[in-house]
Amino acid sequence: MLQAVEDISSTKKRLRIEIPSDIIEKEIENSLEKVRQKTNLPGFRPGKAPMNLIEKRFGKKVEAEVLEKVIPEFYGKALKEADLKPVAMPVLDEQFTFQRNSPLNLSLTVEVMPKIENLDYAAIKAKDVHVVVDEAELENALKNLQEQKALYQVAEKEIEKDDLVTFDYVDCELVEGETTPSLREEVLKLGNKLLPKDIEEKLIGRKKGDTVEFTTSFEEDFKVKELVGKALQVKIMINEVKHKVLPAIDDEFAKDVGYGSISELNEKIKENLYQFKKDQATKIQKAEIVRQLIESNDFEIPETLLNNELDSLIMEESISGKRSGKLGEAKRRDDSGSVEVISEVNKPDLRDQSEEEIRSALKEKALRNVRASILIRAIGQKEGITVTEDEIGDRISVMAKRLSVQPEAVMNFYRTKDGSLEGLRQMIFEDKVLDLLFSRATIEKGE
Repeated sequence: MLQAVEDISSTKKRLRIEIPSDIIEKEIENSLEKVRQKTNLPGFRPGKAPMNLIEKRFGKKVEAEVLEKVIPEFYGKALKEADLKPVAMPVLDEQFTFQRNSPLNLSLTVEVMPKIENLDYAAIKAKDVHVVVDEAELENALKNLQEQKALYQVAEKEIEKDDLVTFDYVDCELVEGETTPSLREEVLKLGNKLLPKDIEEKLIGRKKGDTVEFTTSFEEDFKVKELVGKALQVKIMINEVKHKVLPAIDDEFAKDVGYGSISELNEKIKENLYQFKKDQATKIQKAEIVRQLIESNDFEIPETLLNNELDSLIMEESISGKRSGKLGEAKRRDDSGSVEVISEVNKPDLRDQSEEEIRSALKEKALRNVRASILIRAIGQKEGITVTEDEIGDRISVMAKRLSVQPEAVMNFYRTKDGSLEGLRQMIFEDKVLDLLFSRATIEKGE
């Protein structure tokens, strides 16, 4: 039974729990009886061995199993009675000593979700974002589509910008030192990885059969360790030149991409551009709503949630390699469409920084992310928002279509990442809360 709740802080509580001896004894007796029914002891019929022998042989094991059962059970009851929502496993304040026929007293410290007092989101505002698609954007989209449909034709001419060039490696040698046959063979296998950034400039004006020479060097992360820090003179011979031919943007072009006429294609492109810009504007407005919520609600953050978010951000930094400049405006969970609070936080270049320095640089962003998540969860619970299995299935189908994979691949991704689909469910939940807040927000017209 819950004896007392001590407030260590708004997010950390100490629970004092007493488990009555009669409940523990009943569990032990029932467990010992089950063991006796399954145990054969020499000299006794199955299930008829004296209880004192069963207890002597199996008593300690049964006691441990009973405690593993009743402690979590009473801990759960205590949380419910105290109306607390834990964010991490509890920690025993001190080791306990169990004695038969005596109540078990426990003292546990647990981190909990903060209770947000006077949660008010009725006066949320967002600025109107005027969305328009101009002719320049339409023209640019058409040109991009035209580039995708470009063809390459073999041409006996000098190389120009955007031509497709094929070539063979003829030879290579170190600027300083000797190039062994094995190293030469390894280098020639690297193909385009050897090409310098300005190779296009070196090829312009050349033609089929010409040889081109260039020097390239290798950074510390280059896979052929013998070449790290060295310069290599490479000679290539041009085999073939293909000239890019762009199709005319007309009705035939529109039919080739699935539309009846160029005017129909133009309208569809405008529609898609408008929807894209509208979606981006809505994300900015939702981010502004979340920012207002954070600024108007101050509460303590559980250490565990903060550290988990910091770990996640550090992992993202490591994977993306974006370790310089600003954190800037970013959205989280872009695979699901959920909007993260936008945080314009300047940070130092994180390259060559210790983990402690990186954590310090990312702490403010982590705080805002966790604060936003707690607020969105609290609002969703207050509004009775839930996520159905059909909604999860619909989201998986949309993601699978966008990524051109089977729905099972999307489900496996989340099960591998989170252990279940609960992570995806939480993202949909947050989206629904943000949609609700946006629908109720007062949209202020700009100047």
